[in-house]
Amino acid sequence: MIAHLRGKLFAKSPGQAIVEAGGVGYDVTISVPTFTALPREGSDVALYIYTQVREDTLALYGFLERDEKRLFERLITVSGVGPKLAVTILSGLNPERTVAAIRAQDHATLTRIPGVGKKLAERLVVELKEKLEDFAVAPEPALAAVPAAEDVLSALVNLGYSRPAAQKAIETAVERDKTAGANFDELFRGALKVIR
Repeated sequence: MIAHLRGKLFAKSPGQAIVEAGGVGYDVTISVPTFTALPREGSDVALYIYTQVREDTLALYGFLERDEKRLFERLITVSGVGPKLAVTILSGLNPERTVAAIRAQDHATLTRIPGVGKKLAERLVVELKEKLEDFAVAPEPALAAVPAAEDVLSALVNLGYSRPAAQKAIETAVERDKTAGANFDELFRGALKVIR
Protein backbone atom coordinates (compact mmCIF):
# COMPACT_ATOMS: atom_id res chain seq x y z
CA MET A 1 0.00 0.00 0.00
CA ILE A 2 1.17 3.53 -0.75
CA ALA A 3 0.97 5.56 2.49
CA HIS A 4 3.19 8.54 1.64
CA LEU A 5 4.30 10.08 -1.65
CA ARG A 6 7.12 12.57 -2.17
CA GLY A 7 8.12 14.01 -5.51
CA LYS A 8 7.62 16.90 -7.94
CA LEU A 9 4.19 18.43 -8.35
CA PHE A 10 3.72 17.85 -12.08
CA ALA A 11 0.20 19.30 -12.31
CA LYS A 12 -2.62 20.38 -10.03
CA SER A 13 -6.28 21.31 -10.33
CA PRO A 14 -9.15 21.40 -7.84
CA GLY A 15 -9.70 17.77 -6.95
CA GLN A 16 -6.55 16.38 -8.58
CA ALA A 17 -2.77 16.45 -8.31
CA ILE A 18 -0.21 14.58 -10.38
CA VAL A 19 2.96 13.87 -8.43
CA GLU A 20 6.02 12.59 -10.28
CA ALA A 21 8.19 10.25 -8.21
CA GLY A 22 10.89 8.03 -9.66
CA GLY A 23 9.83 8.83 -13.21
CA VAL A 24 6.21 7.79 -12.57
CA GLY A 25 3.31 10.27 -12.44
CA TYR A 26 0.82 9.38 -9.72
CA ASP A 27 -2.74 10.66 -10.19
CA VAL A 28 -3.96 11.64 -6.73
CA THR A 29 -7.46 12.79 -5.77
CA ILE A 30 -7.27 15.74 -3.36
CA SER A 31 -9.63 17.96 -1.37
CA VAL A 32 -10.04 21.69 -1.99
CA PRO A 33 -8.09 22.66 1.19
CA THR A 34 -5.17 20.49 0.03
CA PHE A 35 -5.36 22.03 -3.46
CA THR A 36 -5.26 25.60 -2.14
CA ALA A 37 -2.29 24.77 0.12
CA LEU A 38 -0.22 23.02 -2.57
CA PRO A 39 2.92 24.79 -3.80
CA ARG A 40 3.24 25.86 -7.43
CA GLU A 41 3.70 23.23 -10.15
CA GLY A 42 7.29 22.00 -10.43
CA SER A 43 7.87 22.28 -6.66
CA ASP A 44 8.69 19.42 -4.34
CA VAL A 45 5.66 18.09 -2.52
CA ALA A 46 4.90 15.37 0.03
CA LEU A 47 1.42 13.94 0.52
CA TYR A 48 -0.06 11.48 2.99
CA ILE A 49 -1.82 8.87 0.85
CA TYR A 50 -4.84 6.64 1.32
CA THR A 51 -4.83 3.83 -1.26
CA GLN A 52 -8.16 2.36 -2.33
CA VAL A 53 -7.90 -1.04 -4.02
CA ARG A 54 -10.93 -2.56 -5.71
CA GLU A 55 -11.29 -5.20 -8.44
CA ASP A 56 -11.42 -2.57 -11.17
CA THR A 57 -9.65 0.38 -9.56
CA LEU A 58 -6.51 1.48 -7.79
CA ALA A 59 -7.16 5.02 -6.52
CA LEU A 60 -4.93 7.34 -4.50
CA TYR A 61 -6.29 10.04 -2.18
CA GLY A 62 -3.77 12.61 -0.99
CA PHE A 63 -3.59 15.02 1.95
CA LEU A 64 -1.01 17.62 2.97
CA GLU A 65 -2.04 17.38 6.64
CA ARG A 66 -2.00 14.14 8.62
CA ASP A 67 -5.18 15.15 10.52
CA GLU A 68 -7.07 15.57 7.25
CA LYS A 69 -6.10 12.01 6.27
CA ARG A 70 -7.09 10.69 9.70
CA LEU A 71 -10.49 12.39 9.45
CA PHE A 72 -10.93 11.04 5.90
CA GLU A 73 -10.30 7.51 7.21
CA ARG A 74 -12.93 8.01 9.95
CA LEU A 75 -15.46 9.40 7.46
CA ILE A 76 -15.22 6.36 5.16
CA THR A 77 -16.12 4.06 8.07
CA VAL A 78 -19.62 5.58 8.00
CA SER A 79 -22.06 3.51 5.94
CA GLY A 80 -22.87 5.33 2.71
CA VAL A 81 -19.66 7.38 2.70
CA GLY A 82 -17.11 6.31 0.11
CA PRO A 83 -13.75 7.97 -0.56
CA LYS A 84 -15.17 10.39 -3.17
CA LEU A 85 -17.91 11.64 -0.83
CA ALA A 86 -15.39 11.90 2.03
CA VAL A 87 -13.24 14.19 -0.17
CA THR A 88 -16.36 16.24 -0.97
CA ILE A 89 -17.10 16.59 2.75
CA LEU A 90 -13.52 17.72 3.44
CA SER A 91 -13.79 20.17 0.54
CA GLY A 92 -17.02 21.61 1.94
CA LEU A 93 -15.73 22.12 5.48
CA ASN A 94 -12.17 22.12 6.77
CA PRO A 95 -11.32 19.29 9.21
CA GLU A 96 -11.72 21.45 12.34
CA ARG A 97 -15.19 22.65 11.32
CA THR A 98 -16.23 19.14 10.24
CA VAL A 99 -15.22 17.75 13.63
CA ALA A 100 -16.92 20.67 15.44
CA ALA A 101 -20.15 20.17 13.45
CA ILE A 102 -20.24 16.42 14.18
CA ARG A 103 -19.49 16.88 17.88
CA ALA A 104 -22.12 19.62 18.19
CA GLN A 105 -24.65 17.51 16.25
CA ASP A 106 -24.97 20.45 13.86
CA HIS A 107 -26.97 18.81 11.06
CA ALA A 108 -27.67 22.18 9.38
CA THR A 109 -23.96 22.83 8.76
CA LEU A 110 -23.35 19.27 7.53
CA THR A 111 -26.29 19.35 5.08
CA ARG A 112 -24.82 22.44 3.37
CA ILE A 113 -22.14 20.15 1.93
CA PRO A 114 -23.07 18.91 -1.58
CA GLY A 115 -24.09 15.24 -1.42
CA VAL A 116 -24.88 15.27 2.31
CA GLY A 117 -28.58 15.04 3.02
CA LYS A 118 -30.41 15.03 6.35
CA LYS A 119 -30.16 11.23 6.83
CA LEU A 120 -26.45 11.13 6.06
CA ALA A 121 -25.78 14.09 8.37
CA GLU A 122 -27.58 12.21 11.16
CA ARG A 123 -25.56 9.06 10.39
CA LEU A 124 -22.28 11.01 10.48
CA VAL A 125 -23.18 12.38 13.92
CA VAL A 126 -24.36 9.04 15.34
CA GLU A 127 -21.45 6.97 14.01
CA LEU A 128 -18.60 9.46 14.55
CA LYS A 129 -19.53 11.63 17.55
CA GLU A 130 -17.65 9.38 20.00
CA LYS A 131 -14.79 8.58 17.59
CA LEU A 132 -13.39 12.10 17.19
CA GLU A 133 -12.12 12.68 20.74
CA ASP A 134 -8.49 12.83 19.56
CA PHE A 135 -9.12 15.73 17.16
CA ALA A 136 -8.51 19.32 18.24
CA VAL A 137 -11.25 21.79 17.45
CA ALA A 138 -10.29 25.29 16.42
CA PRO A 139 -12.31 28.17 17.83
CA GLU A 140 -15.13 29.27 15.57
CA PRO A 141 -14.07 31.95 13.11
CA ALA A 142 -15.41 35.49 13.45
CA LEU A 143 -17.64 34.89 10.42
CA ALA A 144 -19.81 32.51 12.47
CA ALA A 145 -21.64 35.56 13.85
CA VAL A 146 -22.47 36.79 10.33
CA PRO A 147 -25.83 35.20 9.30
CA ALA A 148 -25.28 35.09 5.51
CA ALA A 149 -21.52 34.33 5.60
CA GLU A 150 -21.72 30.56 5.17
CA ASP A 151 -24.07 30.79 2.16
CA VAL A 152 -21.97 33.51 0.50
CA LEU A 153 -18.79 31.50 1.15
CA SER A 154 -20.36 28.43 -0.45
CA ALA A 155 -21.50 30.48 -3.46
CA LEU A 156 -18.03 32.00 -3.99
CA VAL A 157 -16.31 28.61 -3.72
CA ASN A 158 -18.81 27.17 -6.23
CA LEU A 159 -17.87 30.02 -8.59
CA GLY A 160 -14.26 28.83 -8.46
CA TYR A 161 -12.71 31.16 -5.89
CA SER A 162 -10.43 29.57 -3.27
CA ARG A 163 -11.95 29.19 0.19
CA PRO A 164 -9.32 31.37 1.95
CA ALA A 165 -9.72 34.17 -0.64
CA ALA A 166 -13.52 33.98 -0.33
CA GLN A 167 -13.36 34.12 3.50
CA LYS A 168 -11.06 37.15 3.38
CA ALA A 169 -13.37 38.91 0.88
CA ILE A 170 -16.39 38.30 3.12
CA GLU A 171 -14.52 39.59 6.19
CA THR A 172 -13.49 42.73 4.28
CA ALA A 173 -17.04 43.28 2.99
CA VAL A 174 -18.42 43.03 6.55
CA GLU A 175 -15.75 45.44 7.85
CA ARG A 176 -16.78 47.97 5.18
CA ASP A 177 -20.50 47.59 5.83
CA LYS A 178 -21.55 46.01 9.15
CA THR A 179 -25.19 45.67 8.00
CA ALA A 180 -24.28 43.67 4.86
CA GLY A 181 -23.78 40.45 6.84
CA ALA A 182 -27.51 40.00 7.46
CA ASN A 183 -28.45 39.95 3.78
CA PHE A 184 -27.15 37.36 1.28
CA ASP A 185 -27.41 39.62 -1.78
CA GLU A 186 -25.67 42.59 -0.18
CA LEU A 187 -22.89 40.48 1.32
CA PHE A 188 -22.42 38.54 -1.95
CA ARG A 189 -22.14 41.75 -3.99
CA GLY A 190 -19.79 43.28 -1.42
CA ALA A 191 -17.54 40.21 -1.37
CA LEU A 192 -17.45 40.09 -5.19
CA LYS A 193 -16.25 43.71 -5.31
CA VAL A 194 -13.40 42.83 -2.96
CA ILE A 195 -12.36 39.51 -4.48
CA ARG A 196 -12.05 40.76 -8.09
